[in-house]
Amino acid sequence: MIPAGILSAPSRFAPLPPRAHQRFARPAVMPMAGGERVRIEDGRELVLRAIEADDVAAMQRCFARLSPQDIRRRFLHAMSELPGPMAERLCRIDKLLESAYVLMDESAKPAEMRGVGRIYVDQATDSAEFSVLVERDWTHLGLGALLMQHLVDDCRQRGLSELWGYVLMENRPMLKLCRELGFTLRLIPDEPGIELITLSL
Repeated sequence: MIPAGILSAPSRFAPLPPRAHQRFARPAVMPMAGGERVRIEDGRELVLRAIEADDVAAMQRCFARLSPQDIRRRFLHAMSELPGPMAERLCRIDKLLESAYVLMDESAKPAEMRGVGRIYVDQATDSAEFSVLVERDWTHLGLGALLMQHLVDDCRQRGLSELWGYVLMENRPMLKLCRELGFTLRLIPDEPGIELITLSL
Protein backbone atom coordinates (compact mmCIF):
# COMPACT_ATOMS: atom_id res chain seq x y z
CA MET A 1 0.00 0.00 0.00
CA ILE A 2 1.32 3.46 -0.86
CA PRO A 3 2.04 5.50 2.31
CA ALA A 4 -0.55 8.15 3.09
CA GLY A 5 2.10 10.84 2.83
CA ILE A 6 2.33 10.45 -0.93
CA LEU A 7 -1.14 11.98 -1.17
CA SER A 8 0.19 15.42 -0.19
CA ALA A 9 1.75 17.73 -2.76
CA PRO A 10 5.37 18.77 -2.11
CA SER A 11 5.35 22.30 -0.68
CA ARG A 12 7.63 23.64 -3.43
CA PHE A 13 4.94 22.98 -6.02
CA ALA A 14 1.85 25.12 -6.37
CA PRO A 15 -1.42 23.18 -6.49
CA LEU A 16 -3.49 23.10 -9.62
CA PRO A 17 -5.90 26.03 -9.81
CA PRO A 18 -9.47 25.42 -8.66
CA ARG A 19 -12.07 24.73 -11.32
CA ALA A 20 -13.26 27.92 -12.96
CA HIS A 21 -16.85 26.68 -12.90
CA GLN A 22 -18.01 27.42 -9.36
CA ARG A 23 -21.49 25.86 -9.25
CA PHE A 24 -20.23 23.29 -6.78
CA ALA A 25 -18.16 23.65 -3.63
CA ARG A 26 -14.79 21.94 -3.58
CA PRO A 27 -14.80 18.83 -1.39
CA ALA A 28 -13.30 19.11 2.10
CA VAL A 29 -10.33 16.79 2.52
CA MET A 30 -9.09 15.58 5.91
CA PRO A 31 -6.02 13.36 6.46
CA MET A 32 -6.63 9.95 7.98
CA ALA A 33 -4.69 6.74 8.43
CA GLY A 34 -4.13 5.17 5.03
CA GLY A 35 -5.55 8.02 2.97
CA GLU A 36 -7.88 10.99 3.22
CA ARG A 37 -11.53 11.49 4.14
CA VAL A 38 -13.39 13.55 1.54
CA ARG A 39 -16.63 15.37 2.45
CA ILE A 40 -18.62 16.85 -0.42
CA GLU A 41 -21.15 19.67 -0.37
CA ASP A 42 -24.21 17.48 0.15
CA GLY A 43 -22.68 15.86 3.25
CA ARG A 44 -21.72 12.53 1.71
CA GLU A 45 -18.26 11.22 2.53
CA LEU A 46 -15.75 9.10 0.66
CA VAL A 47 -12.30 7.78 1.48
CA LEU A 48 -9.53 8.59 -0.97
CA ARG A 49 -6.72 6.04 -0.78
CA ALA A 50 -4.30 4.03 -2.86
CA ILE A 51 -5.81 1.09 -4.68
CA GLU A 52 -5.41 -2.33 -3.02
CA ALA A 53 -5.27 -5.86 -4.38
CA ASP A 54 -8.52 -6.68 -2.54
CA ASP A 55 -10.45 -4.02 -4.51
CA VAL A 56 -11.18 -6.39 -7.42
CA ALA A 57 -14.80 -7.12 -6.50
CA ALA A 58 -15.55 -3.44 -5.80
CA MET A 59 -14.04 -2.48 -9.15
CA GLN A 60 -16.17 -5.02 -10.99
CA ARG A 61 -19.31 -3.76 -9.23
CA CYS A 62 -18.37 -0.19 -10.15
CA PHE A 63 -17.94 -1.21 -13.79
CA ALA A 64 -21.35 -2.92 -13.77
CA ARG A 65 -22.97 0.40 -12.77
CA LEU A 66 -21.38 2.34 -15.65
CA SER A 67 -23.38 3.28 -18.71
CA PRO A 68 -22.13 2.26 -22.18
CA GLN A 69 -21.17 5.92 -22.72
CA ASP A 70 -19.16 6.01 -19.48
CA ILE A 71 -17.33 2.82 -20.50
CA ARG A 72 -16.53 4.16 -23.95
CA ARG A 73 -15.22 7.41 -22.50
CA ARG A 74 -12.97 5.59 -20.03
CA PHE A 75 -11.68 2.74 -22.21
CA LEU A 76 -12.10 4.45 -25.65
CA HIS A 77 -14.10 1.46 -26.91
CA ALA A 78 -17.15 -0.57 -25.96
CA MET A 79 -16.95 -3.29 -23.30
CA SER A 80 -19.84 -5.33 -21.94
CA GLU A 81 -18.06 -6.49 -18.80
CA LEU A 82 -14.81 -6.17 -16.90
CA PRO A 83 -13.26 -9.66 -16.90
CA GLY A 84 -11.82 -10.93 -13.63
CA PRO A 85 -8.21 -11.13 -14.88
CA MET A 86 -8.39 -7.54 -16.16
CA ALA A 87 -9.87 -6.29 -12.86
CA GLU A 88 -7.12 -8.11 -10.97
CA ARG A 89 -4.48 -6.54 -13.19
CA LEU A 90 -5.95 -3.07 -12.58
CA CYS A 91 -5.90 -3.59 -8.81
CA ARG A 92 -2.56 -5.38 -8.46
CA ILE A 93 -0.32 -2.67 -9.83
CA ASP A 94 3.43 -2.43 -10.31
CA LYS A 95 4.15 0.46 -7.94
CA LEU A 96 7.42 1.29 -9.68
CA LEU A 97 5.55 2.13 -12.88
CA GLU A 98 1.96 2.75 -11.78
CA SER A 99 -0.14 4.51 -9.19
CA ALA A 100 -3.88 4.31 -8.71
CA TYR A 101 -6.17 6.09 -6.25
CA VAL A 102 -9.74 5.14 -5.48
CA LEU A 103 -12.68 6.95 -3.92
CA MET A 104 -14.41 4.45 -1.64
CA ASP A 105 -17.93 4.84 -0.26
CA GLU A 106 -17.72 3.16 3.14
CA SER A 107 -21.34 3.98 3.97
CA ALA A 108 -22.23 1.03 1.70
CA LYS A 109 -21.68 -2.55 2.82
CA PRO A 110 -19.53 -3.79 1.26
CA ALA A 111 -17.72 -0.53 0.48
CA GLU A 112 -18.28 0.66 -3.09
CA MET A 113 -15.79 2.26 -5.46
CA ARG A 114 -17.13 5.59 -6.73
CA GLY A 115 -14.10 6.82 -8.64
CA VAL A 116 -10.58 5.89 -9.68
CA GLY A 117 -7.59 7.75 -11.11
CA ARG A 118 -4.37 6.14 -12.27
CA ILE A 119 -1.09 6.76 -14.04
CA TYR A 120 1.18 4.52 -16.11
CA VAL A 121 4.78 5.72 -16.18
CA ASP A 122 6.74 5.72 -19.44
CA GLN A 123 10.35 5.83 -18.29
CA ALA A 124 11.64 6.32 -21.84
CA THR A 125 9.82 9.66 -22.18
CA ASP A 126 9.93 10.72 -18.51
CA SER A 127 6.15 11.04 -18.56
CA ALA A 128 2.99 9.27 -17.44
CA GLU A 129 -0.35 8.49 -19.05
CA PHE A 130 -3.39 9.12 -16.86
CA SER A 131 -7.01 8.01 -16.69
CA VAL A 132 -9.78 9.26 -14.41
CA LEU A 133 -13.28 7.90 -13.88
CA VAL A 134 -16.00 9.08 -11.48
CA GLU A 135 -19.32 7.27 -11.22
CA ARG A 136 -22.16 9.30 -12.76
CA ASP A 137 -24.06 9.93 -9.51
CA TRP A 138 -20.90 11.44 -8.03
CA THR A 139 -19.90 13.75 -10.90
CA HIS A 140 -19.93 17.59 -10.86
CA LEU A 141 -18.77 17.61 -7.25
CA GLY A 142 -15.07 18.34 -7.72
CA LEU A 143 -14.01 14.70 -7.34
CA GLY A 144 -12.49 14.44 -10.82
CA ALA A 145 -10.35 17.49 -10.11
CA LEU A 146 -9.37 16.01 -6.74
CA LEU A 147 -8.23 12.76 -8.35
CA MET A 148 -6.35 14.68 -11.02
CA GLN A 149 -4.54 16.75 -8.38
CA HIS A 150 -3.32 13.59 -6.69
CA LEU A 151 -2.10 12.18 -10.00
CA VAL A 152 -0.18 15.40 -10.67
CA ASP A 153 1.30 15.29 -7.16
CA ASP A 154 2.31 11.66 -7.68
CA CYS A 155 4.04 12.48 -10.96
CA ARG A 156 5.92 15.33 -9.31
CA GLN A 157 6.98 13.03 -6.48
CA ARG A 158 8.40 10.74 -9.15
CA GLY A 159 10.21 13.63 -10.85
CA LEU A 160 8.37 13.22 -14.15
CA SER A 161 8.18 16.03 -16.68
CA GLU A 162 4.74 15.50 -18.24
CA LEU A 163 1.31 14.01 -17.63
CA TRP A 164 -0.77 13.09 -20.65
CA GLY A 165 -3.81 11.17 -21.78
CA TYR A 166 -6.19 10.43 -24.64
CA VAL A 167 -9.72 11.80 -24.36
CA LEU A 168 -12.65 11.37 -26.75
CA MET A 169 -13.83 14.67 -28.17
CA GLU A 170 -17.35 13.73 -27.08
CA ASN A 171 -16.16 13.63 -23.46
CA ARG A 172 -16.74 17.35 -22.97
CA PRO A 173 -16.76 17.30 -19.14
CA MET A 174 -13.25 15.80 -19.03
CA LEU A 175 -11.95 18.15 -21.72
CA LYS A 176 -13.42 21.13 -19.85
CA LEU A 177 -11.84 20.01 -16.59
CA CYS A 178 -8.44 19.53 -18.23
CA ARG A 179 -8.58 22.99 -19.83
CA GLU A 180 -9.37 24.51 -16.44
CA LEU A 181 -6.43 22.67 -14.88
CA GLY A 182 -3.98 23.96 -17.47
CA PHE A 183 -3.67 21.02 -19.86
CA THR A 184 -2.88 21.63 -23.52
CA LEU A 185 -5.21 19.91 -26.00
CA ARG A 186 -4.48 18.88 -29.58
CA LEU A 187 -6.08 16.63 -32.16
CA ILE A 188 -4.42 13.41 -33.31
CA PRO A 189 -4.44 13.22 -37.14
CA ASP A 190 -4.44 9.41 -37.22
CA GLU A 191 -7.11 9.06 -34.52
CA PRO A 192 -10.23 11.01 -35.49
CA GLY A 193 -12.44 11.90 -32.55
CA ILE A 194 -9.62 11.68 -29.99
CA GLU A 195 -7.62 14.50 -28.41
CA LEU A 196 -4.20 14.22 -26.79
CA ILE A 197 -4.04 16.33 -23.65
CA THR A 198 -0.77 17.15 -21.89
CA LEU A 199 0.35 18.99 -18.76
CA SER A 200 3.95 20.05 -18.26
CA LEU A 201 5.09 19.41 -14.71
